[in-house]
Amino acid sequence: MLKSNTYSIFTPKYWIAACSEFRNLRSLVFAGLTIALSTILSSLYIPVGINLRITTVFLALALGSMIFGPVIGLSAGLAYDLIGYLLIPTTVFFPGYTLSSMLEFFIYGIFLYRCKISVLRVFLCKFIIDFGIHVGLGCIWSSMLFGKGYYYFFIKSLIKNTIMLPIEVIMLIVLLQIFLPVLAHQGIIPEQKNKYIPLV
Repeated sequence: MLKSNTYSIFTPKYWIAACSEFRNLRSLVFAGLTIALSTILSSLYIPVGINLRITTVFLALALGSMIFGPVIGLSAGLAYDLIGYLLIPTTVFFPGYTLSSMLEFFIYGIFLYRCKISVLRVFLCKFIIDFGIHVGLGCIWSSMLFGKGYYYFFIKSLIKNTIMLPIEVIMLIVLLQIFLPVLAHQGIIPEQKNKYIPLV
């Protein structure tokens, strides 16, 4: 079935469509592929401090969430965190990280699922995730786990995410520009009105 319509997240149609993805086999397959690819990418990173790393896993999360939406995203985030803990020995299980993972999938879905993609939308999405989840919540979880003060992690995380934000936005825009026409042509996502991703 072609996903030809875009909806506002403030309309019932949006959430009906998002919930109906659980009945769409293709969306469930994409969710599984996203979890698998994200698990692989999360094991490839550059460490820049205690519990602080640079990774490209966000590209898989964003692309997958754009396809299957925020509702499946919550379940995918839960599965991704638990599978990562089981398969990657260096990871630490902590419910806070599970919550962060679920929220990250959810926010990508909120901003990218069945909507008009723009540079501003991608920037706002990454801004909320980087500073709300990675800096805000991430520093709380790190301070609880490692017994150091919140601001010990906050300063380092703030600097890292501030530097990486524009780089990650550009990377995500490039990825979306490549995949949007292909996915729209296959009827996986709604057709975008512009050939190139607009600023707003």
